Amino acid sequence: MKAVAYIITLLLLGMTISVVQAAEYEVKMLNRGEKGVMVFEPDFVKAEVGDVIRFVPTDKGHNVESIKGMLPKGAETFRSAFNEEYALELTEEGFYGIKCSPHYPMGMVALISVGTPNNTEQAKKAKNPPKARKLFEELFKGAEGQN
Repeated sequence: MKAVAYIITLLLLGMTISVVQAAEYEVKMLNRGEKGVMVFEPDFVKAEVGDVIRFVPTDKGHNVESIKGMLPKGAETFRSAFNEEYALELTEEGFYGIKCSPHYPMGMVALISVGTPNNTEQAKKAKNPPKARKLFEELFKGAEGQN
């Protein structure tokens, strides 16, 4: 009887250890934030495959959309409705470039780094409006120290 209890305990312990909880991050869509007007806050998130980024329209008039050329291979493009919360499940390792459609020219962008990015050069070469391009340069510099 003790042997059966011992085996059950080991199995339960093994199941507990193998369960990995995905993290969830909240990114606010703001008219005004710490870095200025029309911003995602935070504008950089370091995450892992399986994690979820929840975009919250704290202020009205915003959405979230993937940027062409700034998604890892295998990740699907996305675009949320305006003024609605959007949950993005991260399915692939790499950089994800994010924009708010109407405020993209104003530099309302964010960068998500998932696992060990394998699309760095591709993401850096994507065409972006001048303000967005400048912010992405800063975000990529910050990401280099975290990857």
